[in-house]
Amino acid sequence: MPQIDPREAATVLARGLGRRDFLRAAAAVGAGGAVAGALAACAPGSSASTPRPTTTPAQRGILQPGAGDVTGDHYLGSTPDDVLWGYVPTVHSSPVARMRSGQTITIDAVSHEGILEDQGRDPVSYFAQHGIASSDVLEDAISIAAEYDRTPRDFVTDGPHVVTGPVHVDGAEPGDVLKIETLEAIPRVPYGVVSSRHGKGALALTADGTPPAGITLDEVMPPVATDGRESDDPESFGNISTFTAVDGDDGVMTFGSGDSAGTVRFPLRPFMGMMGVAFSQDTDPTAPSANSIPPTLGGGNIDIRQLGVGSTFYLPVAADGALFYVGDPHMAMGDGEVALTAMEGSLRGTFRLTVCKPGSGDAPSVAYGYPFAETDDAWIPIGLSDPDGAVDGQVSDLDVAMRRAVVNALDFLEHDRGMDRATAYAYLSAAADFTVTQVVDRTVGVHGLISKSHFG
Repeated sequence: MPQIDPREAATVLARGLGRRDFLRAAAAVGAGGAVAGALAACAPGSSASTPRPTTTPAQRGILQPGAGDVTGDHYLGSTPDDVLWGYVPTVHSSPVARMRSGQTITIDAVSHEGILEDQGRDPVSYFAQHGIASSDVLEDAISIAAEYDRTPRDFVTDGPHVVTGPVHVDGAEPGDVLKIETLEAIPRVPYGVVSSRHGKGALALTADGTPPAGITLDEVMPPVATDGRESDDPESFGNISTFTAVDGDDGVMTFGSGDSAGTVRFPLRPFMGMMGVAFSQDTDPTAPSANSIPPTLGGGNIDIRQLGVGSTFYLPVAADGALFYVGDPHMAMGDGEVALTAMEGSLRGTFRLTVCKPGSGDAPSVAYGYPFAETDDAWIPIGLSDPDGAVDGQVSDLDVAMRRAVVNALDFLEHDRGMDRATAYAYLSAAADFTVTQVVDRTVGVHGLISKSHFG
């Protein structure tokens, strides 16, 4: 039987079925579009296709599911039947798409902000409050908010993220590395949301009702007096969501009123906050180890803002086919992500997924046991405070994350760059940067930036 070109099929489906029915049909195309074949090499330049140039946010309108350019070899939408809300795939999950190593996939990811229970679970009504027409609200977001029933939703316990996948990559086996190259990260809408929620974030009230160490009760955010979590209604919790407009390539927040009104602008830097492979061995899809909030050795909610277009992310594989997934699309984020969320907004991401085998030299040695990343300019060793996820409690100690990032940096410099460990330690102190990744995901993170220009 001749193979179907997923890009051509996506266009035909979108035109013939309409966008809402296209959501379900496109997932089937993505699942069936891959064919068996030889494992592609992991080395740079071995891709089966070449990405088109990324278009800037200012040049894009509303990207409804499957509309516009779909540049990947495969397409995957976010239908209610093919996403998990609040959980990530486990090693036992069934894939919703398949592809060969070295091929590319375009994924329409959906932001959780605007559809969550404390926002009414009705994105049309929520965004209407901010002047957004119903035609400018994403149809897949509307469908997920209204129809999702794969797992019961518990706003307090579940993660917030809409997780799309998993994608089976032919040839991937436990012990391999999945190399994830981000080729596109295009905003699907010209707006986003930054949220601060009670009991979460850098300045959150602790579970026993006291302020965290270092601040007073009056310095807790959101303010303690507005905490309505005793209510059973999430809309009465007193959480704060800040609508943020997109103007050209900038995010724009407004504040104050009358003569004291003002705006603040900052550049958009779109990236997928969540990229991962199946890690949890649990058979229960809603087990704590599968909660979408804490990052793990399988990646997930890693929230490293350098992982935008042009970056490469390496993850150790724990399941046949790797079972790749994405979620938590960000339009912008500062290191630390202090308030709880970044500027959350739906993205269209295109990724090249390549399997790297042990001993091939095609992936950093550290990546066979721990997440590792790089950009054109830097290698990025990563440290997590509790890389096993939300199992048996949670360690949220930045000192632990920092130590692991330094050890991973030392291992990389020693085993991949040939430095003796003492010189590498001295070099890191003299010339590398280590920064707080995020402090809001239960498992906190630190990542290093080692400049490639320092090495001949």
